[in-house]
Amino acid sequence: MHAPLTDAAAPPIVLTRRRVNLIFSALLAGMLMAALDQTIVSTAMPTIVGDLGGVSHMAWMTTAYLLATTLVMPIYGKFGDLWGRRTLFLVAIGLFTVASFGAALSPDFTWLVIWRGVQGLGGGGLMILSQAIIADVVPARERAKYMGPIGALFGLSAVAGPLVGGFFTDSAALGWQWCFWVNVPVGLLAFTIGWFTLTLPRRRSTTPLDYAGIVALSATTTSLILFTDFGGSDGWGAGRTLAMLALFVVSVVAFVVIERRAVEPIIPMSLFGNRTFVVATALGLAVGLGMFSAIAFMPTFLQMSSGLSAANSGLLMLPMTGGIILTIQSSAGYIQKTGRYKVFTVAGVAVILAALIWMTTLSGATSLWTVGGMFFVLGAGLGLIMQNVVLAAQNAVAADQIGTATSTNNYFREVGATLGVAIFGTLFTSRLADNLVAALSDNARQAVQAGITSPETLVPAAVKAAGEPLRTAIIDAYANSLAPVFWYLVPILAVALVLALFLKEIPLSEHAGMVARGEAVESEEELARLTGPVQKVVLLDDDTRAPEGAFASRTES
Repeated sequence: MHAPLTDAAAPPIVLTRRRVNLIFSALLAGMLMAALDQTIVSTAMPTIVGDLGGVSHMAWMTTAYLLATTLVMPIYGKFGDLWGRRTLFLVAIGLFTVASFGAALSPDFTWLVIWRGVQGLGGGGLMILSQAIIADVVPARERAKYMGPIGALFGLSAVAGPLVGGFFTDSAALGWQWCFWVNVPVGLLAFTIGWFTLTLPRRRSTTPLDYAGIVALSATTTSLILFTDFGGSDGWGAGRTLAMLALFVVSVVAFVVIERRAVEPIIPMSLFGNRTFVVATALGLAVGLGMFSAIAFMPTFLQMSSGLSAANSGLLMLPMTGGIILTIQSSAGYIQKTGRYKVFTVAGVAVILAALIWMTTLSGATSLWTVGGMFFVLGAGLGLIMQNVVLAAQNAVAADQIGTATSTNNYFREVGATLGVAIFGTLFTSRLADNLVAALSDNARQAVQAGITSPETLVPAAVKAAGEPLRTAIIDAYANSLAPVFWYLVPILAVALVLALFLKEIPLSEHAGMVARGEAVESEEELARLTGPVQKVVLLDDDTRAPEGAFASRTES
């Protein structure tokens, strides 16, 4: 295996506090764009799918984005380790911005799903590269204090996104298309900040790229997601469902064989011999499955069952934001002082498990105060664990594998999220379609008078305007379709809780990744010692002349 080479002409970078803060500001700009987009779209989704006639395929709005994100995560991680992360980060911003432009102009639901997939190609890079770059410039022991601003950023997005998305969706003059248009100026701003402030070393690598591994991994991920989607829509014994299952099995075997032989594998199999990395990655998968499933469809439930506007349903995410910020801030300080993080990982899984069990009691009569309490508990659990599993994975590997370890950990979390949304969404939408057909059939005359002719084109405004008993029948259809599905997540989180107890706590590193790799130093004085002038010493023994430069010493300037 050949390690990537740093440009020999470039001196080590000095990681001053100012430089670290500038780099961190560029990362926050990129992460803000990706996080804001997710929350804006979630509240607008019922109206979008209703306008474009895609209610029964609603899950693909989220699945397409998550699938694309999952596919590219390991690629960004490995390529960042080989070539450096600056250019890749700017490419990810560019992809996300262009895709937002395309999504806003989508003429139908199919094109919207395609552009959401392209957005995922950029979003996957933004999240992976941000976490890897933080590990490059900040020691693991100090990394916890950066969790606070990151948590606050996602908290801001969780508040601002639904408000902005709801405003656009409810506005007759603008419309849901502005949920995507708004990303264009934000993306241009993030690109500009990144261009001028993201100063990172460039690398060159002579190793051949693992193209076969990339293809095999893509086939594995895609076939798995399509297997779950077809299983829910066609039945688990249907022909194309079984075909996807067979393709998945073949792809997994092929991927493992390819990676064991690759010179520079996309996902090194050696990582799975690291117990701490394996447990942290398994926890990420389980939490991703539960977290995204709950968050993806709750705004839809609230809009339909409570008659709230998109903006007001988004405001109900505020308690979750408060829970995330509260637990991230409080745990970050403790981790920085003590270096202990396992206790928060265990507590986080337990709290998420409790929140999911509570969510199974949702009904059309559940008060908004109770829903807010559910969201707060879920957010508190997420704040305790979502950064710590990445920290544990990064801290368990060598400095030259930070990007690969970060992307692999996130890859399996996104696999969990994609599986969760696909399975959860399939269960929810299939039950919903049956329940809505029954509700409209039982109140057919009233449905025609209200202009509700098909479940495919049902939007929140139509439900709110419908009279009784049709309105109650529709609300009950949503409530009875969503709440019971949370029970499918409970056993998975229970297993995750057991895994968390077996997480081995490794002492946190005191050096940033770039320092450990020799690409950076922590002070100007250290740089001066490394780059001082060289004084050549030539030793002569009678007529025998030593080769020039055979002995040399470095003096400090």
